[in-house]
Amino acid sequence: MPRLRQIPPEEAHDAARNMYKMLFGDRDPIKEPGTASGTPGNWWTVFAASPDVFDHCLGGFLLYRNPDRKLDPKLRELGQCRTGFTRGSQFVFSQHCKACRDVGLTEEQVAAIPSWQVADCFSAVERAVLAYTDCLVLEGGRVSDGVFEALHAELSDEEIIELTYITCTYEMHATMCRALRLEYDDVDERVVEILGPGGSRSLDIMATVDDAKK
Repeated sequence: MPRLRQIPPEEAHDAARNMYKMLFGDRDPIKEPGTASGTPGNWWTVFAASPDVFDHCLGGFLLYRNPDRKLDPKLRELGQCRTGFTRGSQFVFSQHCKACRDVGLTEEQVAAIPSWQVADCFSAVERAVLAYTDCLVLEGGRVSDGVFEALHAELSDEEIIELTYITCTYEMHATMCRALRLEYDDVDERVVEILGPGGSRSLDIMATVDDAKK
């Protein structure tokens, strides 16, 4: 379950209620979760706790999908999908795999996003976008001159601003989904102590190794 309370329709503000209606129809999204894409849909019900934040996020979704954007949707989705993978958000990665197909990326390209560095199915501009995305997400914005020059050789200033803003926005969304355990990111911590035989919590094996060295 999400770490925060979900907001029922009767408590939601107008924009949230409208989205509930669009995504869930007449169902209560908390009692009967599930969207057409297969997600639980609890991103919407949790974010509805703060109407201003909800509306701001909704505005961001509308901004990046606006047909007036100069950035090619394929490049936009490559950045968003790679961001989900590198930030470790199952939700963002899974959703944008589907979005990649919707905008025309091939199955081969979608499958290669996790290992794009050794894939030969991406063009020069697509590789530059993926490299730039890794610099934004994995290097905290530390972009080498070589990567930026390769990107700028293919994209205009306006396209780079759009790519940077959208990619960084989705790094935020990926991080928040993990922190709040929303949607497909409602998973237990994987890195935990594994107990020894019989539930042992000691390092007796090290003593055995030490004895063997004597």
